[in-house]
Amino acid sequence: MTDDRQFQSAAALHQPVHSTTSPQGAPVPWAAMAGIITTVTVFAVAQGLTYPLLSFILERRGTTSGLIGLSAAMTPFGFIVSAPLVPALSGHIGAARLAVLCSVLAALTLAAIASMQNVWAWMPLRLLLGVFANPLYVISETWLVSLTPALYRGRIMGLYSSIVSAGFALGPLSLGLAGTEGWPPFLIGIAAFLFCGLIVLAVVARLPAMPQEREAISVISFFALAPLLLFAVFTAAAFEQVLLSLFAVYGAAFGSDEQRIASLITCFITGNAILQVLLGRMVERFGSRRTLLFCVLTCLAACLLLSPSFDTWLIWPLFFAWGGVSFGLYTLSLIQLGERFTGPSLIAGNAAFAFVWGLGGILGSPATGMAMQMIGHHGLPLSLGLLSLTLTVLLMVERRLA
Repeated sequence: MTDDRQFQSAAALHQPVHSTTSPQGAPVPWAAMAGIITTVTVFAVAQGLTYPLLSFILERRGTTSGLIGLSAAMTPFGFIVSAPLVPALSGHIGAARLAVLCSVLAALTLAAIASMQNVWAWMPLRLLLGVFANPLYVISETWLVSLTPALYRGRIMGLYSSIVSAGFALGPLSLGLAGTEGWPPFLIGIAAFLFCGLIVLAVVARLPAMPQEREAISVISFFALAPLLLFAVFTAAAFEQVLLSLFAVYGAAFGSDEQRIASLITCFITGNAILQVLLGRMVERFGSRRTLLFCVLTCLAACLLLSPSFDTWLIWPLFFAWGGVSFGLYTLSLIQLGERFTGPSLIAGNAAFAFVWGLGGILGSPATGMAMQMIGHHGLPLSLGLLSLTLTVLLMVERRLA
């Protein structure tokens, strides 16, 4: 079986591992962690650019909204398809090799999308984009969790989530510079994907080898090990996708104009990016389980307060906090994953996270859309509130049984 140590050996002979030391005497590999965070952030910029770019192109061509939505769903579906394969692939060909290969394949796939510009050809290509993007996220997060000392886990994972969220936000902003016509915006995404591979190559000597046990834990097996963590990730994905895709419909029911709705969504994303560091510090003070429960209770409260506060100034701080705590469900789950699992369970857990994130992205919006169609615009906070309530009850039951 091939592992990453062969891939790393040449660089390792001449490159020392630069790190400082924690108060407990454990080395802190800041250079490696910075490289991993940079890799995922650049990848997030490319992903954040791709979604709106392709939607703008399809809309200009008169594509129906249903078909645009179906096209967009192909990428998270690719996450679902590839997630069970990541642990085995990283073990057989090496995690670093797989990460570099996926960055190149993602760049080539985006180039194919740019050259074809056909909605039906884009369906399988966008699925492939998700297939190639997902292993890089899974591998990078596994590396980061493995490298992060327990003493700093809360703040580092919070910082990681904040920076990656900012990367997603920068993707759409880059369209303001490159526009949405022709090759220029695609070239930004292609260059970003390739740059990810270069970053991995630059820090490969400092990266830990992935677990190489003979019997790796499968993604499906991990569902029995941490069902509540996976449900929390599903809830976080559903919140993000529902708010981004259906909040315009909800706001229109109140007679709100597009500019105000767009500003509220920006406020939500800003809270997402900024508050993860604060939540990470809360973990170090109060523990990950208490902080996770705080996040889901705040999500539940936001669902209850959404309608009565919508036409008041309170909606702005509410949306800012809501963005932070809803994505905080993912950040806290990632922190708990690092606290509870090591070795093959860790990479299987990260792959399972990607799997249920894809499920949340695919199922959340259609289910909420059906609820809104049946009972009106209040179906949005009701659907998200039921998810939050279910997770709250399950977390409290787990806490009592612990």
